[in-house]
Amino acid sequence: MNYSSNNHLILLGKIVSEKTYSHEIYGEKFYIFNLEVIRLSSTTDIIPITISERLLTDLDISIGKEVKVEGQFRSYNSMDNGKNRLILTVFAKEIENAIKTDEDEDKENITNEVTLIGYICKKPIYRQTPFGREIADVLLAVNRAYNKSDYIPCIAWGRNARYCKNIDVGTEVKITGRVQSRIYEKKHEDGSVESKVAYEVSIASMEVPEKEADSESDNEVKEEVI
Repeated sequence: MNYSSNNHLILLGKIVSEKTYSHEIYGEKFYIFNLEVIRLSSTTDIIPITISERLLTDLDISIGKEVKVEGQFRSYNSMDNGKNRLILTVFAKEIENAIKTDEDEDKENITNEVTLIGYICKKPIYRQTPFGREIADVLLAVNRAYNKSDYIPCIAWGRNARYCKNIDVGTEVKITGRVQSRIYEKKHEDGSVESKVAYEVSIASMEVPEKEADSESDNEVKEEVI
């Protein structure tokens, strides 16, 4: 199985933090830095990038540099005050300096696109805002090599959210969308409030692969999301 096709993303953005040491595996060191990616709405997402030292040879990743990153959206568990916490990061497989040309000004560039093929691993949570906007929270299990899986939180809107409401746990789906960051406040038992950042995939389109679909028209929903 080609696991890279299950989980693929492209990000184009500006580096906004210095790289910091993350971990080492079999003598290979990995680092993390933050990438600022601009949405069509002109707001920004700050996305953590995990990268091998072997990709940094002769590449300037100082603050302010614009780069194109190709890789996967991954998750891992970390202990936080005795509790398991899901950590999300972009694992870079390729990185290069983003050099804009005159031709780029005349066409729309992909700045944030992710494709995931995985399985619904818990019942989607469907809700409506006070203004009637439909939203569904989806947790997708995406297979990786060596019998590992990434658990990716996703959020659907409108028709996609309505479709998720009735989807069964265990269903295989293919989604495309963008990685986004979201600031939220966590209240502690002592009454204090802490600001945290959540990362998720905002779903633009969703479909059930043909092998499980009854018909193409019944199992594909698309909606533009800014």
